[in-house]
Amino acid sequence: MILMNHNAAVTGSVLRIERASIHDGKGLLTVLFLKGCPLRCRWCSTPESQSFGLEKGYAQDRCIGCGICVRLCPERALSISHDTQKVLTDLSKCKKCFVCAAKCPQRAIKQYGSLMSVKEAVGEISKDEIFFFYSGGGVTISGGEPLSQPEFVSEVLRECRALGIHTAIETSFHVPYENIEKTLPWLNVLYVDLKHMDKDLHKEWVGHENSLILDNIKKADQSEYPLEIIVRIPMIPGANDTDSNLSAVAEFCKSIKKLKEIELLPYHRLGTETYKHLEMEYLLKDLAPPSKELICERARFLTGLNPGVPVRIGSGLG
Repeated sequence: MILMNHNAAVTGSVLRIERASIHDGKGLLTVLFLKGCPLRCRWCSTPESQSFGLEKGYAQDRCIGCGICVRLCPERALSISHDTQKVLTDLSKCKKCFVCAAKCPQRAIKQYGSLMSVKEAVGEISKDEIFFFYSGGGVTISGGEPLSQPEFVSEVLRECRALGIHTAIETSFHVPYENIEKTLPWLNVLYVDLKHMDKDLHKEWVGHENSLILDNIKKADQSEYPLEIIVRIPMIPGANDTDSNLSAVAEFCKSIKKLKEIELLPYHRLGTETYKHLEMEYLLKDLAPPSKELICERARFLTGLNPGVPVRIGSGLG
C-alpha cells in the first residue's frame, strides 16, 4: 500500500530511474536521478543533469536521415541539412513536446528528463520493495543536485520511510540549509561530496567556492537526527588528489561526529558522448583516469592521516 499525504501532487524534474544499482549504497538500490545543479564541475559525467529544464539530445552517428521526425513534428521545427544529413532544430519553434524522440526508430533523438509527481515517483520506487527487503537496499536520490528540489525530495523521502524503505541522498550540499532541513527527518544516509578543501581552487574547478558546503556539513552533523554521513571525494588527477588537499580533508572530517566513512571515487570518462549529444564542450578531454595503483596509494595516504573513519575506494564518479 502506498501512503500519500496532501503534498503527493508536488512534481519534480526527474532525469531517470535506475533499478538494481549496487553503486549508490548498500544492497540493491533504486536510484532516482533528478535534473538541475548549481555547480559546474569540470569532470561532471552527467551533463544532462545540469539543466533544470527538460532537454533534447541528438546522436548524429545513430541518425539515418529517414525524416520521420521532420514529418511528425507538430511545430515544423525540424529539417534535414542537405550538406550533412543532420537533423536541424529551429529553437524558436521547438516546444519540447518530444514527439521526435518518441518516434525516432534509431533513438538518435533523446529526451533528457520528465516531470513526475511524488505519487508517481514513490509508485516506481515501491515496485522494488521485495528486492530492498532481501538485499538490505533501498532508494537513493541523486542528481544533478537533488536538494535544489527540496519539496519534491522531502515528500518522496517521507513516503518511502512510511513504507519502511531505507533512504539515502547524494548531494553537493551547495544549497541553502533550509533545503537540507526539510529532508533530514526522512534520511538514513547522507552522501556528501568534498570536491576541494581550498575555496579558491574549489571555485576554479566547480564554479563556486566551498564555504556554504562546509557550513552545511557542520550543521547537518549537529542536527538532532540520527543519520549517517558518508563523505565522498571525486579523485581528479592534478586537481584534488594532492597531499595538501587530502590532509585538509582528514582534518575536517575528524570534527564530524556522524561521519561513518570516506569514499574515494576515481575519475572516469563515462558520459563524454552525452556532451556531444547536447553540443556541450567537455573540458577535461585530455585528462586520463588515474591508475588503480595511484588510487590505492592515495587511500593509504588518507588512512595514515587518521581521519577517524574507514577510507574506501568506490566505483567511480556518479
